[in-house]
Order: sequence, then structure tokens, then C-alpha cells
Amino acid sequence: MAGAIELSDIVKRYAGHVALAGVSLVVRPGEFTALVGGSGSGKTTLLKTINGLVTPDAGEVRIQGEATGAQAPYVLRREIGYVFQEIGLFPHMSVAENIAITPKLLGWAPDRVAARVATLLDLVALPKDVAARAPSELSGGQRQRVGVARALAAEPKIMLMDEPFGALDPLTRDQLGGDYRALHERLGLTTLMVTHDMAEAVLLADRIVVLAAGRILADGKPAELLATTADPEVRALLEAPKRQADRLRAKLAGEGA
Repeated sequence: MAGAIELSDIVKRYAGHVALAGVSLVVRPGEFTALVGGSGSGKTTLLKTINGLVTPDAGEVRIQGEATGAQAPYVLRREIGYVFQEIGLFPHMSVAENIAITPKLLGWAPDRVAARVATLLDLVALPKDVAARAPSELSGGQRQRVGVARALAAEPKIMLMDEPFGALDPLTRDQLGGDYRALHERLGLTTLMVTHDMAEAVLLADRIVVLAAGRILADGKPAELLATTADPEVRALLEAPKRQADRLRAKLAGEGA
């Protein structure tokens, strides 16, 4: 099966620093893949390379079988949903106007745009009256739901997510992550998500790709990686949720004694 996203020997340098050192990766249609690794490992650079926000120094990116260099960057970005931690909603626009930006740029008829906005608000579990509000009137979780809706507005099949839930409180983060995973399934999306949270990666993703110093250290299903990896850095990342859970149990047991 051809990949929805295909990276071949991607190299990217910043002033002599190698951010990506020959990365090759295939993300299959319908797959939910998490990119994990420490700060500076190349996760965000890799994500931005896929939608043309970063131009690689070497290598090739293909989306749905087509080389990204063969089309204008703005055309490519309209075909790929992109959600990031800062959300980036336009404060002078209503929620509905924020969601409608890309469909309007694509020349959709007003009735179709309005119907799409209503559908998306329902999909991301926001009440219809939110449409007329300014982003500043919403909670952080609500704004992030609007960000997901905006990314889905032009009906992309590929979603790129860069720490999408990282700024939210733990309860909201957990709920929104689960809701997005359900959307991924319902809409048949291909999702590539950057996260620092290994528990989030294990719970949401079908596959985990571990990056370090611009290279892929490990790639596979969470349980398989934990059972087979011999790399101490990879094992430390994968075992982080268990260590946290063990410390929490020990603390609560100590307080209850």
C-alpha cells in the first residue's frame, strides 16, 4: 500500500546544526502515528517539512503519491490539516469566520461554508452558539476544539498535529485527545502527531516513531517497542508513563498510611 505521507532521506540543517539527518518514513492511510523524542530531536522540523513550512536541504516528500515540490506550498497546505499548541485563531474574527477561512479561499459557496461550519462545530462537540463568539470568550479547551475544526474545514485526509493539547489542563487534555482519536476513526484520517507526553502517545497512537538528534531511533507499535527495544533512550521514553504511575501509587500509599 502506498503511503499517505512518504519521506525519503530528508536532511535539514540550520546554520550548521543538523535538525534532520536522512530521515525516511512512510505513514500509511488511516494510521495514527505519534512522533516522540526530546527537545531538539527534530520532531517539529519533520512535521513542518511535510506541509512545506520548511524546505529540506535534501530528500523528497510525497503526499498521496505526489512530490510536494510539484505544487505550490499554499495548495499543499490547503490539503493538509495542521493543528498546533498555540492554536493561532484570529482574534478579530468570530469562531465561525475562523473555521471558514480555508473553504472561503477555495471559493466554496456561502451555503456550503455555513453548512460545513455547523457540521464541524457538532463534530468537535461545541454548541452552535459558539459560532458567533470571539475566540477570547472561549476556554482553552474550546479554542483548541475550534483549532481542530478549522484544520478539518476543507475536508483534508491528512492531519498534522504539533503538541496540540500540551497547553491544556490534564482533564481537558485527556478528554480532547480521546475525542480527536474518535474523529480520526470516524473520518478515516491519517494523523501524524508530535507530543512530549509518552502516555498520550501510547494511548492515542497506533504507532510510535522515536526521534533523537534528527534520526529515527525506533519505530513500531507501542507494545512491540517496549518488548523488543534494546536502546536505553527509547526504553526510558517508553517506560516513563509506568514510572510516573508507580511514583503516584507510592505517594498515595504513603499518605494513606
